[in-house]
Amino acid sequence: MTAGVICIVLGAALLHAAWNALLRSGADRFWSIVVMGVASASVALPLTFVLAAPARASWPFIGLSAFLQICYCLVLVRAYREGELGSIYPIARGSSPMLVTLGALVFAGEKLGPLALFRVTMVSFGIIGMTFGRNRPNVSSILAALATGLFIASYTVADGIGSRLSGYPQSYAAWLFLFQGAPMPFVYMAMRGRLAIEPLALETLKAAVAGIMSLLGYGAIIWALSLSPMGQVSALRETSILFAVLMGRIFLGEMLTWNRVVAGVTIAIGAICLSIGH
Repeated sequence: MTAGVICIVLGAALLHAAWNALLRSGADRFWSIVVMGVASASVALPLTFVLAAPARASWPFIGLSAFLQICYCLVLVRAYREGELGSIYPIARGSSPMLVTLGALVFAGEKLGPLALFRVTMVSFGIIGMTFGRNRPNVSSILAALATGLFIASYTVADGIGSRLSGYPQSYAAWLFLFQGAPMPFVYMAMRGRLAIEPLALETLKAAVAGIMSLLGYGAIIWALSLSPMGQVSALRETSILFAVLMGRIFLGEMLTWNRVVAGVTIAIGAICLSIGH
């Protein structure tokens, strides 16, 4: 992985933590993530006209990833209903490589060596550590965060394969955000009814900025996935866990206890080691 790719992935990690902070600060997080989808799809739409179309082989992965990311949005909103950014985000991000590793053990018969077992244990203890102390998330929030991690792992692998097959990672990302964001208003209306958006309202502008951050951040990750090993890109991206813990304290006024700091660092190190390999 070149120095340029490393810098871009670190920037993407910062953007990812930032838009999660904006989402967590919203009064109605379901509404906010729908507006995010509308904003990102609106930016992506003109790009689909000016960029070369992705190769035919990548289209199934665009569709699969878009579906997985819609599901991801729903469980992420559920996780943030009661849980704080500084606890939910590390569980969701850190559990992703752990769940992939355990899934490979259960469904593919891949054996865990001593190092891999130690890394899984680190993430597990970090997640358990998040459940202690003040302002700990409740059980339903933790389960939603773990489900979020499962969807993160699933769509990351899909996009790693799809972006390489596409021949044009930027175009792949544009179509992905269009297919993921455009259905979100219909999902909202199916679940809640009428969707009202005031274009100049503060909450709308905040959600729109978060949506553009999401597009820029994950678009950079898709580009990096097409050039570098998926494990290395995913590992470096997990530094967003530490950004999120700090943002929760600085911008949302969440408590930065030693328990949360130690648990967050443990999850981040374990997730990075798991993503790099066995």
